[in-house]
Order: sequence, then structure tokens, then C-alpha cells
Amino acid sequence: MSEPVVLIPGFMADARSFMPQIARLGADRPIVLLGPGLGDTVEKIAAEVAPQLPPRFALVGHGLGGNLAIEILRKRPEAVSRIALIATDPLPETPQLAAAQEALLVAAKTGNLAACMAQMLPLTALHDAPWRDEVVTLVLDMAETLGPEQFQRHLRVLQRRPDQQKTLRKANVPTMIIVGENDTLVPRRRAEFLAAMMPQGFLEVIAEAGHLPQLEQPEAVTKVLETFLSGRLPTLMLR
Repeated sequence: MSEPVVLIPGFMADARSFMPQIARLGADRPIVLLGPGLGDTVEKIAAEVAPQLPPRFALVGHGLGGNLAIEILRKRPEAVSRIALIATDPLPETPQLAAAQEALLVAAKTGNLAACMAQMLPLTALHDAPWRDEVVTLVLDMAETLGPEQFQRHLRVLQRRPDQQKTLRKANVPTMIIVGENDTLVPRRRAEFLAAMMPQGFLEVIAEAGHLPQLEQPEAVTKVLETFLSGRLPTLMLR
């Protein structure tokens, strides 16, 4: 049995955001799924969960979960064998965007969670595919399950995320950066920047996908993760 893989869902997401990958990857290796956490910063959440993780593991995080993965890597660099970051922005939130999001904290408390999620994940952030509505329905159901209090907590974590460039530049572990070609929240140029700053970073662009490539193109994402976690070189590095 291979070493464990720690999966970390993103903003207002639960295990269902990785369900296609859990089904396939879990056949060959233990899966550890991190919950949304109770802290209001990535540092606090990582401090809570990092000591409970196995002695050696691979990390896979999406979005805000990717920020938490980077913080775990900073806290326990000796334990992380490799890391995959999906639709992850290592830069801090801009003050302007954080200020604009403040109204969502109030709206979420007053029964407008679906509208808040629509602002955080607009349709334009996903690829315009026939199954896009199904993905959005799942996103909203995960958000409703977690509830408005978790929305407020996650939004605070997002707003307060640190600049993680220093950690990434020092992280000399195999790193895969995955981005949907049509992601408008974390566009390809940001993913290229992220891959370039890491000593062993490389980029995989998922065609016909946006901000949730693991759900929009589950087979493609699972395939590149299987290759990466097995230690084989991705196609991009063989060209």
C-alpha cells in the first residue's frame, strides 16, 4: 500500500468535491480527508490539524484548501513527500476585494447563502459545458450543508490568507500545479507564476474546465494525480 494522500477541499466544500478522485485513488492508497476546520486563519487551522497527520504523506488541496496545504508544508516540510495544488492562489487577498466581500458576511446570516456563493463562484468561473449546472447544484448543496457560520469562517480565512511565496520558493518537493484552462478566479497566468517559483514545480492545464477541474473534468484530473502520486513524470516534463 502506498503512502497516504491528504485531500483538502476548498471554499465551502466537503468530501464530495473530491469524490471522483477518492473513488479511484483510494483503491491504491489510504485517503485522509481534512474537514473545513474551526480556525479563522490558515495558520490556526494548520496548527490544529498538522500534528494529527501521518508521519509521511502527499498533499492535494483545492483553492483555499491549497492555501492550507501550503501552510501544512511550511509547518511539517519533512513529512510532505509531494504536493498538488489545484486552482490555488498563493498571494494574499487584496484590501479592495476583502472590503467588497464584507457585505457577504451579513448576507449569509440572513438567508442569502446561495446568492453569496454565486458571488464567490460565478458561473463564468466554470467552463460552459452541458454539465455545468450539475456542478453548481453540488457546490450549493455542499455550501448549504456547511451552513452560514462556516461561510463566514471560510471567508475570513480567505481574506486573511498570508503571502505564501516564501514557503513555496523554499519547498524543494515535487509539486504539481493544476489549473482549468477557463478558470477566471485563478487564471492560467497565476498558475504559471506559481509553478515557476517552486524548485520542482510544473503545470498541468486541464482543458474544458474552470475553477473546479476535479469535478468538471474528473477523469483528466484523476489521471494526472495518479501519475504524479506514483512518482512518474507527467507528460509536460517529457516533452
